[in-house]
Amino acid sequence: MASLVDRVMDGYHDLFINQRDPRVDGWLFMDSPWPTFFICVSYVVIVKVLGPYYMKDRPPFQLRNILVAYNAFQVLFSSWIFYEFGMGGWFRGYSYRCQPVDYSENPIAIRMAHASWWYYFSKFTEFFDTFFFVLHKKFEHVSTLHVIHHGCMPMSVWFGVKFTPGGHSTFFGLINTLVHIVMYTYYMLAAMGPRYRRFIWWKKYLTNFQMIQFIMIFTHAFQLCFTECKYPRVFIWWIGGHAVMFFFLFSDFYVKAYFKGAASVKAIANGKSRLNGYTNGYLMNGVTKLANGFSNGHINGYTKVMTNGKSNGHANGHANGHANGHANGHANGHANGHANGHANGFANGHVAKETNGHVPQDADSTSFQTRARRLVCMNPEALLE
Repeated sequence: MASLVDRVMDGYHDLFINQRDPRVDGWLFMDSPWPTFFICVSYVVIVKVLGPYYMKDRPPFQLRNILVAYNAFQVLFSSWIFYEFGMGGWFRGYSYRCQPVDYSENPIAIRMAHASWWYYFSKFTEFFDTFFFVLHKKFEHVSTLHVIHHGCMPMSVWFGVKFTPGGHSTFFGLINTLVHIVMYTYYMLAAMGPRYRRFIWWKKYLTNFQMIQFIMIFTHAFQLCFTECKYPRVFIWWIGGHAVMFFFLFSDFYVKAYFKGAASVKAIANGKSRLNGYTNGYLMNGVTKLANGFSNGHINGYTKVMTNGKSNGHANGHANGHANGHANGHANGHANGHANGHANGFANGHVAKETNGHVPQDADSTSFQTRARRLVCMNPEALLE
C-alpha cells in the first residue's frame, strides 16, 4: 500500500513539477490544479442546487441594464484576447499545419503565454451566463449541455496553460474567442429590448457558426495524427476530443430545436386551424335548426288554431283562428325554433369541433417551445425575460 502511494506521489510530482512550463510559476491559480477544480465544482453546486433553492420563493430579478453592460464587456474582452492570440503568433507566421510550443523568453512567446492565461481566466467570467439564468429563474436554460460546457472548460484550459501555453492547441482559443465576439454581440442586442429584435434574426446561424468552430478545431488538432510535429500528442487528443464532444452535443440541440421542433409547431398550427370545424358546425347547423323550428312552429300553430276555429263556427272560427293562429304560431314557432336551433346547433358544432378540429397539445409541444428558446450556454432569448 505504501509503495502504491509513493508511486502516485512521484507521478504527481513528475507531472506537475518536472513537466510544467516554469514561465507560468506564480501566476494566479497556476501552481496547483486544485483551486480551479474546486471553483468548477462550486459553480455546479451553485447553479444546480444553491441558486434554485435561494430563488424558489423570490421573484425574478430585473437585470436588463446589467446584462447589456456584461455582454458589452464580454465582447470587448473576447476581442482583446483574440487580438493577443493573433499578435502572439497566429498573425505572425504560426503554422496551421504544425506549430510546436516556444518555451523561450522571447517576448512574442511570452505574449502568447499571457494570452493563453487570459483565455483561461475568461472561462470564469463566463460563469455569469448561468448565474443570470438562475437570477431570472430560467432554470430550464441551466441544461446539462450548458453546465458541462461551462463547468469543465476552466479545468481543461488550465492544463493547456500549465504545460503548453502556446503552439498548436492555441488555435482553439483563437477560434473560440472569435465565436464569442459574435455570440456576445448577439446577447447584447437581445438584452437591449424589443426595439432591437429586428437585428437578431440570425440566431440559427449563430448555432451553425458554433458547430463549424468545433469542426475546425478537431480537424486542426487531429491532423497531427498524420504528420510529425514536436508537439505533445496528449493535447491533440485532449483538444480534439473536447471539440468532438461539443460538436455532437450542439448537433443534438440543433436537430431538436430546428427540425423536430419545427415539425411540432406545424402540427400545433394545423390543429388550431381546424377550429373552423367549430365555427362551421355552430353556424351552419344552428341556422338550419332555427329555420326548421320556425317552420314547424308556424305550421303547427296555424293548423291547431284552424282546427279549434272550426269547432266554434265556420265563419268566426275561420276568421279568428286564422288571425290568432298566425300570430301565436309565428311567435311560439320563432321562440321555440330559435331556442332549439341554437341549442342543437351549438351541440352539433361543438362535437364537430371536438372531433375534427381540436388537436391536444401534449407535453412534447410545450417542451419544444421551451427548448427552442435555449442556446444552452448560447441561449440569448432567455436574457430578454
